[in-house]
Amino acid sequence: MQADLKSRRSGLLKAIGPGVMYAGAAIGVSHLVQSTRAGAGYGFTLVWAVVLVHLLKYPFFEFGHRYTAATGDSLLVGYRRVGRWALIGFLVVALGLSIPTAAVLTIVTAGMASQLFTADLSTMTWAMIVLGVCLVVLSSGGYRLLDRLMKALMVFLAVCTAIAVVAAIAHGRAAAPEAHVPPLWDVAGIGFLVALMGWMPTPVDASAWPSLWMQERIMQTGHKPTLREALFDFKLGYIGSLVMGLMFLSLGALVMFGTGDVIAGGAADFAAQFVGMYTRALGGWSRPVVVTAAFITMLSTLLTVLDGYPRVVSAGSRLAWPRAEKLGAKPYWIVVAVMVAGALLILRYISVVMTTLIDVTTTVAFLSAPLFAYLNVRVMADRRVPSSAAPPRWLLVLGWAGIVFLTGFSILYLVLHFGYWK
Repeated sequence: MQADLKSRRSGLLKAIGPGVMYAGAAIGVSHLVQSTRAGAGYGFTLVWAVVLVHLLKYPFFEFGHRYTAATGDSLLVGYRRVGRWALIGFLVVALGLSIPTAAVLTIVTAGMASQLFTADLSTMTWAMIVLGVCLVVLSSGGYRLLDRLMKALMVFLAVCTAIAVVAAIAHGRAAAPEAHVPPLWDVAGIGFLVALMGWMPTPVDASAWPSLWMQERIMQTGHKPTLREALFDFKLGYIGSLVMGLMFLSLGALVMFGTGDVIAGGAADFAAQFVGMYTRALGGWSRPVVVTAAFITMLSTLLTVLDGYPRVVSAGSRLAWPRAEKLGAKPYWIVVAVMVAGALLILRYISVVMTTLIDVTTTVAFLSAPLFAYLNVRVMADRRVPSSAAPPRWLLVLGWAGIVFLTGFSILYLVLHFGYWK
């Protein structure tokens, strides 16, 4: 009995990794910036939105883990089995989103770096530094180093954020008695909702990343996780993302809502404002905690995204065009180089409108979500998925409910945005 328990515990520990990596990718702009903006602008009103979008997107991310655990293949292989069009469509959207996503993450990370370190450097210089650090990590240790680093960063981030939340609760709400919540169900409110939910917890196309990280983890440990182990790993990261989203929203609601301050649009200004508000509300002692948590939040996300997009584009290219197999790891590093160069080029010209760049990128991600949500549901109908690993009926129903929600909200946004709704 004891030997069996030890074996199960060992298997579980070997399985943990891709879910934590996913949490690192998820807990970034959607949490630090968008959740904080939600709390700062609407108080606790949008708690339901953070919870609901996690619930309705749950099946699509869970299916990535489930499919790989059940078949041994990545979700990209599942797309190829749905049809070549599905895989190529995924690659086009993923490559298109990779550059602005890298730009958004880089500019926010650079802003937080300027607050954490004392060097008086421009945002562009900090952007080049943080991208350089990421390139060193990716090139020196690959998945093994990234896996270990992300586990340490996620634990430290959770502790720092929890300390800040407890301090904010003890301090009490900063809102003035006359503070009121602005209208939500108008063009501006729905536009912000779409931007909030676009990357909350991550874009749906990111559901393919953990399936590839699972394969890397299997090669690293030599242990093929059971379905139960794989889903435990996934839920650990997914629930962690939900909790962190609610904590950042709470920080915004407790510290920023009702103060009359408007969220700054530039990266450096936003970072200074973000840290300054917490310091004024909680006391000078909180500055190192808050700024360290914010920097780690963004650095961990930037690292995983700079690995996630190149990994799926590289693997997907080999599936769509078998001759690309001869190129080895070159497609991976080509996409990394394109993302880094594209991010720096974007930041060179529009770094002063950070929040606008974030809203546009997250909105495009939200509008593309119904397609990938549908594909993930289709993938689970693959006959290669054994009946013992097939998703339960309630999960499929939740998946279709999520597709309806994402599609309906996208249509509503487009109708309002283009002025056809009177």
